[in-house]
Amino acid sequence: MFNKEASIFIEGIYFGEGPRWHEGELYFSDFYAHKVYKADNYGNLKEVLEVPNQPSGIGWLPDGSMLVVSMIDRTVLQFKDNVVELYADISEFATFHANDMLVSPAGYCYVGNFGFDLDTFIEEKTMAGLLEPPGPPKAHLVMINQEKQPSIAAPFLDFPNGMVLTPDTKTLIVAESLGMRLTAFDVNADGTLTNKRLWADLSKYLCAPDGICLDANNDVWVANAISKECLLIKQGGELVGKVTAPLNCYACMLGGQDKDTLFIMCAPTSNAKEASAGRNGCVFQARVETPGAGWP
Repeated sequence: MFNKEASIFIEGIYFGEGPRWHEGELYFSDFYAHKVYKADNYGNLKEVLEVPNQPSGIGWLPDGSMLVVSMIDRTVLQFKDNVVELYADISEFATFHANDMLVSPAGYCYVGNFGFDLDTFIEEKTMAGLLEPPGPPKAHLVMINQEKQPSIAAPFLDFPNGMVLTPDTKTLIVAESLGMRLTAFDVNADGTLTNKRLWADLSKYLCAPDGICLDANNDVWVANAISKECLLIKQGGELVGKVTAPLNCYACMLGGQDKDTLFIMCAPTSNAKEASAGRNGCVFQARVETPGAGWP
């Protein structure tokens, strides 16, 4: 089994999320800096734009313009020609903070959301309450079509989070963080999702999947939000690789010149009050055996 320790790439951020490799640079959101950054191969940061209501998922439309999730007001923004405009409002379907996003090469957007106030729930019922019946409220995965109209793509998921789209664009895999599983859907020509099925049960690894990315073997790298590790998982649930880091791992992306560097967004905690109190987050990196594929 592939096993490696990650090394530091970027220090001094609050809480990184939504990493994407695009045109030779690593893009990511920093929740509590309220900014989207990009970094070159040496880790030099450059601000891309500011998102007052907290940025998360990132993607690009076929025309090259960038989309960014604005978490607190549950919208998606479009950044084009140095102008930021509203692209879509998903607040009708997202019941708490909007979160990760995947933009397909055809221009369909899939956006997850918390579904409930996670930090308050944990304060009142502890972490154990997340897994005890009846558990917290479920959340809908939202799709935004090419006409910028949002709808429910997949209802009642257990905290829909990171997503990957296979190279043939026919399968979408979604991380259900509180379900400790990866769930797959068929992607239809109109972007709608059908044939929901279990792709991998991660409960035996005590893995709460957050951000994910896909490699050329169609295996999925999973950032474990409750541990200091990223796991490489085959369909069916076999563990075939692991990268460890000094801090909890919340998102990951394959990039670099040959797309064989795993970039990992790490922080001591995801609790908003604690994570926003100081620049204690980092980006780590590790060279892996198989390059990235598919989307994002």
